[in-house]
Amino acid sequence: MSLLFLILFAVNSDKVVEVRYIKEAPVIDGVIEEIWSIADSATNFIQILPYEKESPTERTVVYLMQDEDNLYVAFCAYTEKYKCVSCLGGREDYVTLFLDTFGSRNTAYYFTVNSSGQTNLESDGLILDDGRRRDDTWDGIWYQGVKLYDNYYIVEIKIPFKSIRYKKGLSKWGVNFRRYILKNNEQDCWTDVDAINMDIVSEFGTLKGISPKVTGYHFELFPEGFVRYVKHGNEEGIVEILPSLNFKWDFTSEGTVNATVNPDFAQIEADPFALNLSRYPVYLEERRPFFLEGNEIFRFSNFEQGSDFYSPLNIFYSRKIGKSVDGEPVPILGGLKLTSRTKNWNFGLLGVYTDSLKEELSRGYSVARLKHRILESSEIGMLFSSSMANRDNYNYALGVDGAYLSGLKQLILQGAMSNRNGKRGWAFSSGYYSFTRNYMSIAVFEAMSDSFDVSDIGFVPWVGLKRFLLITGPYRNYQRGFVRRITVAPLFSARQEPGGSNWSKVGGFFINTRFRNGWGFYLEVDAGCRYEADTNYFYRAVNISVWGCAEKYTTNFGSYYGYEYNYHRGFVAYQGNNWLSFNYTPIPRISLILNGNMWVEWDTLNTIIAVTPGLTPRIKVNLSRSTELSIFDEFVVETSGFDLGQADLVSNRIGLLFSWNFRPKSWIYIALNDYRVVNECGNLELENQIGAIKVNYLLYF
Repeated sequence: MSLLFLILFAVNSDKVVEVRYIKEAPVIDGVIEEIWSIADSATNFIQILPYEKESPTERTVVYLMQDEDNLYVAFCAYTEKYKCVSCLGGREDYVTLFLDTFGSRNTAYYFTVNSSGQTNLESDGLILDDGRRRDDTWDGIWYQGVKLYDNYYIVEIKIPFKSIRYKKGLSKWGVNFRRYILKNNEQDCWTDVDAINMDIVSEFGTLKGISPKVTGYHFELFPEGFVRYVKHGNEEGIVEILPSLNFKWDFTSEGTVNATVNPDFAQIEADPFALNLSRYPVYLEERRPFFLEGNEIFRFSNFEQGSDFYSPLNIFYSRKIGKSVDGEPVPILGGLKLTSRTKNWNFGLLGVYTDSLKEELSRGYSVARLKHRILESSEIGMLFSSSMANRDNYNYALGVDGAYLSGLKQLILQGAMSNRNGKRGWAFSSGYYSFTRNYMSIAVFEAMSDSFDVSDIGFVPWVGLKRFLLITGPYRNYQRGFVRRITVAPLFSARQEPGGSNWSKVGGFFINTRFRNGWGFYLEVDAGCRYEADTNYFYRAVNISVWGCAEKYTTNFGSYYGYEYNYHRGFVAYQGNNWLSFNYTPIPRISLILNGNMWVEWDTLNTIIAVTPGLTPRIKVNLSRSTELSIFDEFVVETSGFDLGQADLVSNRIGLLFSWNFRPKSWIYIALNDYRVVNECGNLELENQIGAIKVNYLLYF
């Protein structure tokens, strides 16, 4: 049966489905009406996981139609062997629609619908770099309806053409469909894709006959109001009542303008605590909506697979805008952003102006980005970023980049020059990644001058660093058995630290094993001579992580221990970090979450001098499909030595977040954060206390 399926699939490798035009719109409620009988359908899915290129255990049929304003998609997911798992707030069955609306073979939208119909910010987004990266920050206006039956479930999707960008006049889009069956951890796709990269856009099928008829374009207006109470230490608490205004205008089917005036860009939840023992600062993810939308244009390419081994030149880092000064964000007075995306060109302009705060001067920020697609799914581009307070206080950088993408191969080349207050510098970064004929290879080379400086606009803190890395070794896929894939690869790295003249040379190997039940582990062992901070020593380290999932939980835990330079203490010694992430849903609607780290530090005599555990238990309650309540308590303690019974509390943060998505892209947030640190007398003392009520309401035309 499987052989026959593969023969039939090979004959129909270029899959095509047609969009039929209708005048009467279906109701989006999970019920298939008579109007769907005229629709063309996509069938003959192929299993990707856990048994690659075999026929699925359950049948899936997808129907497509359109009218002048909307695209309609209906999934009929049969459940004859495995009962559908529908668990609001937990793991469950789902389906995903992918649309390459420019025929780019590189970038696509995705729309995911869970079997419970739950809505969240991760339900839609963009596939980038031919499936190598996902960006879930795109938030579109679309509609869904789900209904469960005895032997199948129905998912209906309505996507207004106004809410997505597409190439005008293009009658063929790239398309793919995916279905996830939780009971046996199964992934089924309409087209034959590799299990290593199931999002690969260049392997999509064809959606023909698509013809949007809309004559107007999408306009979104976001009036916002927020009430915030802020108290720092023993100071008197302040109540702020401030309005703000944001708008988005898709002035063509390919171009978008975003603007913001007096936005509330304070973080609703604070960044998690991290004890940093390294030389370099911690990279923090962007969370603010104005900077998130369209941010895929304002960045250099990166690896998805092997991304821990490579660091792109981030000459624009949006967290520098409105940064925190003594725990208070620099006010942003306004911002304007223009983005345009076509089949072969991506273009972006960004301008933001910030107010002064304490010693921080008011500044103007500007960013310009241009990318051009070449060779099917590859691209070249330029990026300019700048910050200016006055004629004597400025920072700008100009960079060029190229990314060659072909199948499971990727080559990245990046170069940049900077000027900060008259100090000029340069930087270069390159990386190669491939899976070819059961062989995996990663190669990285980075070099930058000591004078390269983008500290006001970017995140490249390792100025003066020179680094070379080579990893190559076999990997093996198994069609049957408990092990699904295993990779074993030796590695070699050489690096010259900033300000040093000697080269560190380290060798090692790693083993990456993935099992068919969704579990896996990673083990890396390294050793070699290092030169840093005017110190020569023999470096050795071991890194192991384990991850897995089941119907009601997901987990990730591991440890890193190494003999290296401790920049927190200023000497060479052993240090380690143990981490745990665990998410358990005992019953629908309620999730119990635990995130934790435990840092261990030794002295030069191999005696443990400090253990710093940090734990954040959290309970999340999904009150409905669109309403969520989350309560957490982050506490950090420290011991002298390894006696955890004598641990001293360092800090404690209690937080609450209530969110209600009461209509498309319209939210009510209620947030409370109370952060306290231990003073010299050993008592918890208030550091800051923040309470906020925020409402943003979407008006769209």
